[in-house]
Amino acid sequence: MYELKTIENDKSVIAFIETVENPKKREDAYKLLDIFTETTGYQAKMWGPSIIGFGSYHYKYDSGHEGDAPLVGFSPRKAKISLYFATGDTYREELLKDFGKHTTGKACVYINKVADIEVDVLIALITQSMLFLKETYPN
Repeated sequence: MYELKTIENDKSVIAFIETVENPKKREDAYKLLDIFTETTGYQAKMWGPSIIGFGSYHYKYDSGHEGDAPLVGFSPRKAKISLYFATGDTYREELLKDFGKHTTGKACVYINKVADIEVDVLIALITQSMLFLKETYPN
């Protein structure tokens, strides 16, 4: 049976950010913390050892796999900063066109630094992701 590793925990978000070695990346993590907190209205929580998440939702796939995940989040990783938004939302792709310098994976959007992106588009991405997930997975 698959066991979910990325679960909400009580570890300190600030203590985690303080472990980020690169001072510029640590500074960006604090900027993102402020932006995500203000935009979502949720308190930041650690999900697993390295994801800072905001809010949560319960998903259940057709396969029967289910679990909980943050509505949105980020992680200041060594190589790049990972931003977590809803997947499957076509509006996300539209917003990303005006986002600035980034790359994408299946579930993540990767940036080097906050200065590379349009913060107003980040706010729109956060807001849209939360709307999409709340519509897709109503409690």
